[in-house]
Amino acid sequence: MYDVIIIGGGPGGYAAAIRAAQLTAKVALVEADTLGGTCVNLGCIPVKVWLRAADTLRRIQGASDFGIQAKVDGIDFQTIVDRKNGVSSDIRMGMEALLGNHGVDVIKGRAIFKSPKKIDVKGIVYQAKNYILATGSRMALPDIPGLEDALLTTDQAFDLQKIPSSVLIYGAGPVEVEMASIFIHFGSKVCLAAQSRRILPREDPDSSQRLAQVLREDGLKLSLGQKLTSVEPEGNGFTCSLTGSKDTAVTVERVLCAPRIPNTENLGLDTAGVLLKEDRSIQVDDHLQTSAQGIYAIGDAAGGTLQSHAASAMGITAAQNIMGLSKPFPFNLVPRGVWSFPEVASVGLTEEEAEDLDLDVTVGEFPYSINGLAMAVNEIKGSVKVVSDDQYGKILGVHIVGPNANELIGEAVVAMQFEYTIAELASGIRVHPTFSENMVDAARDAEGWALYLPKR
Repeated sequence: MYDVIIIGGGPGGYAAAIRAAQLTAKVALVEADTLGGTCVNLGCIPVKVWLRAADTLRRIQGASDFGIQAKVDGIDFQTIVDRKNGVSSDIRMGMEALLGNHGVDVIKGRAIFKSPKKIDVKGIVYQAKNYILATGSRMALPDIPGLEDALLTTDQAFDLQKIPSSVLIYGAGPVEVEMASIFIHFGSKVCLAAQSRRILPREDPDSSQRLAQVLREDGLKLSLGQKLTSVEPEGNGFTCSLTGSKDTAVTVERVLCAPRIPNTENLGLDTAGVLLKEDRSIQVDDHLQTSAQGIYAIGDAAGGTLQSHAASAMGITAAQNIMGLSKPFPFNLVPRGVWSFPEVASVGLTEEEAEDLDLDVTVGEFPYSINGLAMAVNEIKGSVKVVSDDQYGKILGVHIVGPNANELIGEAVVAMQFEYTIAELASGIRVHPTFSENMVDAARDAEGWALYLPKR
């Protein structure tokens, strides 16, 4: 009998398996498809290769600002695809080697619960004292008449040999925004449509507004508050009907959709006594245990942020809790990141969320446009915003739009984890010139003594 069996070999399951093994557990990991899950094979790693290619093209096109005359003779998309495949393969090989190094048994096949302590994989029954469900998410395409013929999924997009001349992207979340950034910079005419009233609706409204402005300047057409109701062939493309306060139609070559839902079907969860929420994600407590004793759930399957770092952190917590290091998972410290141009990153409460909790807040903000490094490298679009509690100066949330946002947000996570006050952050020292100075300057603005902003 195993101490722990993890079902799902994505970033969360992989982290859980190794952490449990480090704590001397006898561990098995069950994977129905390919190690690495969506992130390594179809999501965050492939998209970063494509975003790097798009960013390289963007920088070449802007080289004249630095006196360099350069031109692009062509784009070999197969090279991008080959690099994407190679990076994913290298990561998978590393995962396989480390699992073996830690003595984790990898079982290939789909696991189905036969009881709370037994699973069946390809007709073989395995038993464990504890389980961690790390089954991730799957594509869940909307039921829209005519969509299938025009459809381009993210799974397909990362193997393209030619960028569509025009694309309708339906949705306004991080994946859709990142895909819009890729297509725009490769020369595609892109319309992003969504039922939400703003892009990145989970983020602070100021962040959404700033990014939307930059994307519009780059050529993105936004049709927000609109529902895609039908897709019909027209010539070499498709006409997409959008309904809302004002009905409209857009004709494009392809339509990209990327919605995902928790992958919790056909696992025998009812047999195991595991309860689901309305959105089909697994119900967990603050220690990540499900309704069934000894069964934990992490990542997308447990209604996570659809970002792999959240799943990995949850996997570590679940493994440690199983092995007796009982500790709640810090949901408030999970950062969010979007690799658009410019990047968007955040952690904690938005200004609106804090006010909805009846908290008296102070907001500090510092724009990239007057940061020395940003001016030097011509990356001046964006801002750092900090939200703090008036009474104690507790940092409630940080929201960044700008270059290196996804690296800078780590500083905010540490500050919140160790309960820095806004005054302590404001008193910090950073290397000059760096983007990290914006963190300190935003905190100083909240404290009322920003050195490089006009007096209020």
